Amino acid sequence: MKIKFLLSFFATVLGLAVGFYFFRPHTFHGTVIQSPETSHDFTLTGINGNVSLSDYRGKLVLLYFGYTFCPDICPATLANVGQALKQIGSNADDVQTIMISLDPQRDTPEKLAEYTAHFHPSFIGVTGTQEQLDAVASLYGIFYQVNEGSDATGYLIDHTATLLVIDREGFLKLVFPFGVTVDEIADDLKYMLRQ
Repeated sequence: MKIKFLLSFFATVLGLAVGFYFFRPHTFHGTVIQSPETSHDFTLTGINGNVSLSDYRGKLVLLYFGYTFCPDICPATLANVGQALKQIGSNADDVQTIMISLDPQRDTPEKLAEYTAHFHPSFIGVTGTQEQLDAVASLYGIFYQVNEGSDATGYLIDHTATLLVIDREGFLKLVFPFGVTVDEIADDLKYMLRQ
């Protein structure tokens, strides 16, 4: 009788532990945003013409503000996103990454298309007039500033290096800081895609 009770007790504890493990709340690696309104729509120019945020309603959209001449932060971030999309496999079809250039003088739609393709074939690079880019960056809380560089690099741009995640309904839901890992991005995207 005592053995049956102990076996039953341990089976119950094991069942609760397994249940807790599989049904525990997700711990995000980025900062969760509870935006009351949908994200600001924009229309900028890509290799195939106009690109609007609203074109991708129904997908997760990753917004990244950067520039193709960036020596380190932009390529590191985009490489991590590309690897994370490879890690989530066919679910990557439900994610669209858009790189918004902060360097309209040097980043043409053609240059952006060539640059983003190095990281993942689905990435889109967009640009616009200085006024358009200033407006979009401001709406998303992105700071950037042009600084002198060397003769080899030309000018450089200091910029906010976060990665913004907009959910399928168009709400800003998550902000990844610079340095987030491939596994962390993949983990959060997988969870959001199940919602």
